[in-house]
Amino acid sequence: MIYTIIFGLLLVLAVYYFSGIGKKKVKPFPNHWHPLLMDHVLFYRKLPKSEQAVFQQRMMQFLSEVYIDGVQLELEELDKILIAASAVIPVFGFEEWHYTNLSGILLYPDYFNEDLEFDSKGQLRNIGGLVGSGRFEKQMILSKKALYHGFANTTDKSNTGIHEFVHLIDKIDDVTDGVPERLLKHQYTIPWLKLIHKEMEAINDNHSDIRKYGGTNEAEFFAVASEYFFERPDLLKKKHPELYKMLVECFRQEPASGNNYG
Repeated sequence: MIYTIIFGLLLVLAVYYFSGIGKKKVKPFPNHWHPLLMDHVLFYRKLPKSEQAVFQQRMMQFLSEVYIDGVQLELEELDKILIAASAVIPVFGFEEWHYTNLSGILLYPDYFNEDLEFDSKGQLRNIGGLVGSGRFEKQMILSKKALYHGFANTTDKSNTGIHEFVHLIDKIDDVTDGVPERLLKHQYTIPWLKLIHKEMEAINDNHSDIRKYGGTNEAEFFAVASEYFFERPDLLKKKHPELYKMLVECFRQEPASGNNYG
């Protein structure tokens, strides 16, 4: 039943977007969102005021291009703020970025399973987010609980929202393979792949502090390493200097110092 409801919602979102109705004008940034960002988004809090203003503009641009809807929950302002922040953070080093491979986001109240069920007691529910494919192409599903946890805990090196948007960045060339061709300059591709495989081997041999899930495949490594990069940049720089340097080149920013290279 819930699967049918979700598909119906996604269909509505797709029609809404492609019909042109969903192409909203960019609204002004609500002033009362600033203290919410300061309270909940460490990345934003560390930015100079001039860059905070840019971050605000980028958030509003994103929210004008993507439709967000809640599934069995009433969407709150903080939901939109954290989703938009998740989208902006990994591409903040780029002067302009549009998620051309995303049209709509569904926010679930809780973690869900492979059948996209979040209210089932009998089946394992451990998925916090996913980027759709096939009939769910250009769609993202996020767990509100996972989204909020990612921003509330700034010491665990993980953030579900950032993780899923990094997958979208990886997928911008239609292949989710851990090689973000739109971000990495060509000369870095082979060194990046060598570094990925070295770090994945360390993870799978239990010789790394990078989250175990990063050893699953190249795409998951890129997403997990990116979470670490944005959540605990100073620690990543200390423990994995080569990986940190490569991610600075990739994202064109250095969150440890607040420097952007876009």
